[in-house]
Amino acid sequence: MKTVIRAVRVRGDAQLPKLMTEGSAACDLCAALAGRLDGGDNGFGEKIVIEPGCTVLVPTGLSAAIPYGFGGFIFARSGLGIKKGITPGNCVGVIDSDYRGEIMVGLYNRTSEPFVVRSGDRIAQMAVIPVALQNWIEEDSLDETNRGSGGFGSTGVGENTDV
Repeated sequence: MKTVIRAVRVRGDAQLPKLMTEGSAACDLCAALAGRLDGGDNGFGEKIVIEPGCTVLVPTGLSAAIPYGFGGFIFARSGLGIKKGITPGNCVGVIDSDYRGEIMVGLYNRTSEPFVVRSGDRIAQMAVIPVALQNWIEEDSLDETNRGSGGFGSTGVGENTDV
């Protein structure tokens, strides 16, 4: 399935997301630190420094029209998350189909060293995924299942089910 995502550059150094390989499930998002084209801000200079234990909103310079019935889900890039300790501050970001503002990525530095982000750096990845549009209704009871209300760890851990 291929989905077209319409996007507008709101910063002059914005880069359109692209799949890095034919089988990629998500497109890389790049930092865009130049000033906004509408004059909304003067930009961030050459770099953004994320201090240890801090989260910083990093602009991508793009607004997008995610199609109705889909969501844009922002995940860590494995190289940044595993090798550098830089992950999305909210674990997974969600871009709703009706949002038209600039896509920003909250990056959290979970290391003990400052991390530098420059324009063009690939900072996260976004997958556009179909979502079930929800309509919650209140009921008096729910259907029964084998699991029932068993929560965290209720099915055991690995081969040792004594946990």
